[in-house]
Amino acid sequence: MERADLVGELTAPVCDSPRVGGPARRAPALHPNSRSLGVFVSNPFKNALLGRPTPPHAPARGSGRAIAALAASAAAAMLMTGCGGGEGEGSEKSGGKRSSQGQPAAAAKLPQATTYADLREIPQDTAPFAGSDGTVVHPTVPTPVSASPGGPAVATLPVTQLGGPTWVPVVETRPGWQRVLLPSRPNRATGWIPAGGGLQKARSSHVVKVDLSARRLTILDAGRTAGTWSVAVGAAKTPTPTGRTFMLASLAPAKKTYSPLILPVGAHSATLDTFGGGPGTVAFHGWPTKSVFGRAVTHGCVRVPADALKRLARVPLGTPVLITD
Repeated sequence: MERADLVGELTAPVCDSPRVGGPARRAPALHPNSRSLGVFVSNPFKNALLGRPTPPHAPARGSGRAIAALAASAAAAMLMTGCGGGEGEGSEKSGGKRSSQGQPAAAAKLPQATTYADLREIPQDTAPFAGSDGTVVHPTVPTPVSASPGGPAVATLPVTQLGGPTWVPVVETRPGWQRVLLPSRPNRATGWIPAGGGLQKARSSHVVKVDLSARRLTILDAGRTAGTWSVAVGAAKTPTPTGRTFMLASLAPAKKTYSPLILPVGAHSATLDTFGGGPGTVAFHGWPTKSVFGRAVTHGCVRVPADALKRLARVPLGTPVLITD
């Protein structure tokens, strides 16, 4: 394992970032609304900006000025986290009986289904290695999440994740309900959301596959191989988690020394409760030395070559990611 791996790899989405405080094992769970990603946005990436304001399957809206303002606000929120300030992602201060987003005050108090949350009342994926038809949904308003179709809400799926739009894959449908993968702990968390209004629907033609034993990344587009690369995966003591997850966000660190983009997914390290002050979210990212590719040396992230990172950046948010042994 390289020297850099001993202290972390990326300080932005996951467990990978040189010269940053080391990993914490079995640490107390972070508050669900904590904004520090640790591996994603602590030094040197704490000034991370959005890599893209919307996924390729979502029509871009607003002017360039609006997009710049969004990126600036995301960076400011992350900086506030480092100072111990700021509110939870997607949260709003409640006024009277309803929140400022028009949601019932009781719903506003539910935990947010983000990468920071630990949702123990949420069911696990019953088919973690199955495929899907590529359907993804984006909540245009904060959406209640239930543990079963028609059940009481136990969480809220926010409109944004890490400053960008929330897109999650649909893995099962029932009349009036859709089961989606969630970006929260525990890994393979799922929840049921109403299938009615308030959801924007799209379909991703992509599938991202990571074979841990072969240490290989493959991107499929419309069933055809768009590219395959040798990559670095989690070490024996800090393995990359298996199962199906999804492309969660795209972040562009202010200092691109180690990777021009950080692409977090909806999974977390199974052995590190926190990393650099964040929740130990797993991500795809680049690495400056090619010698790591083909090896199991990371803290859980998947390090990829530069051309693979560029291709991954074109994969829509919400696209399924299947990680197998």
